[in-house]
Amino acid sequence: MCAIVGVYGSENAAKIAYYALFSMQHRGQESTGISTADGKRIHLIKERGLVTDVFKEDTFRLLQGSCAIGHNRYSTAGDDSILDAQPVFARYKLGEISVAHNGNLVNKYEVRNRLIDRGAIFQTGMDTENIVHLIAKSQENKLEARIKDMLTKIKGAYCLVIQSRKKMFVIRDRFGIRPLSLGRLKDGGWIVASETCAFDLVGAEFIRDVRPGEMLTFEEGKEPYSEQIFEPDYHPCAFEYIYFARPDSIIDGKNVYNMRLEMGRQLARETPADIDLVLPVPDSGVAAACGFAEQLGVPFEMGIVRNHYVGRTFIEPTQEVRELKVKLKLSPIRKLIEGKRVAIVDDSLVRGTTSRQIVKMLKDAGATEVHMRIAAPEIKYPCRYGIDTPTKTELISASYTPAEIAKKMNAESLGFLSIEGLKKSLGSDRTYSLVSFDGNYFAGGSAESPSCSEIFN
Repeated sequence: MCAIVGVYGSENAAKIAYYALFSMQHRGQESTGISTADGKRIHLIKERGLVTDVFKEDTFRLLQGSCAIGHNRYSTAGDDSILDAQPVFARYKLGEISVAHNGNLVNKYEVRNRLIDRGAIFQTGMDTENIVHLIAKSQENKLEARIKDMLTKIKGAYCLVIQSRKKMFVIRDRFGIRPLSLGRLKDGGWIVASETCAFDLVGAEFIRDVRPGEMLTFEEGKEPYSEQIFEPDYHPCAFEYIYFARPDSIIDGKNVYNMRLEMGRQLARETPADIDLVLPVPDSGVAAACGFAEQLGVPFEMGIVRNHYVGRTFIEPTQEVRELKVKLKLSPIRKLIEGKRVAIVDDSLVRGTTSRQIVKMLKDAGATEVHMRIAAPEIKYPCRYGIDTPTKTELISASYTPAEIAKKMNAESLGFLSIEGLKKSLGSDRTYSLVSFDGNYFAGGSAESPSCSEIFN
């Protein structure tokens, strides 16, 4: 779920990367980093914390150069330490490189263990470090060829921005699981970012999405060079529309807010409720709740106030912090809720902890009935491609029916959007990655992953 950005050919590369990362803070809050290249060397600053905490005015004096890459971290691999912050920098035979990666490599441990057997020394738990080692150990004579060699050895989800002292390389896996877009800056430079909301903030013109399986090469004095490294097999992640992306972003030509609005309408068609009021779980449930209320013809109210100085609970690394943050983060408006039958609409249900506390909060505020509605299908399977649901036992829908979950939450009812309803909302023009809902691991399974002998011989 991390955010990545790459800027090339701009005098203000570091600051543009900073603002882009600021606009994508929702994609990761654990650490952030920017590295720049000035043609002679790479400069790097990264630290735990938010973008505005890590980068101050004096830091930009250190980040010289017209090429910058950056990263906001949301951990699905590795530990919560500064060593696991990105970009990852290394010196190797051909010079210096810096790598920012969004995604999960499903053959991470197989590749890592073989690299260790061959003498590699790892400092982090991140799969991104595999990428650096594979590039460094390649026998090819040029960086571009080494990157291509590395790509034949990794499987899974990845958007990559790789920086040398003079060039920048951008790669998206052939499944296009995570979004990545290309834009043009007003000063003639180029920008790539995980979401188009970054372009809006820095005043860049959206050009197009980076194609699945494509590598873009940026070099001084030249237009970006495109090469189709792998045959595309497009499976964009449905969770980008459900939860991850900012509502003002455009992903694959579709506005995220409009997609969520339609999911809410479809949810109301499939699981209506006899209620007086529709409330969203702020902020990610707002658009779906609007659609739900609109379809039912029931009033919509922002009946829960969110404290915006507390981060998103789902992306916090420990369950204890999540539970505490719900109380710090959300507060009901009793005047709106008291004596009402309410539907509370959220974008997804993962562990159930937050939802259970919200139901209690609403009943404590005087709601006579609470009907929980989820604008996504039941999450029954862990995702290998970058969602923080590492084990099936953490997923409440993997063990309980909706009726059983409603009882555990003390809610009058619980309804989910069906898988077919989600597909209908998103449209039939794509085959979306729905692994969290249907368990179809189309990429990176045993048939897709090469053996160690195939990788290293």
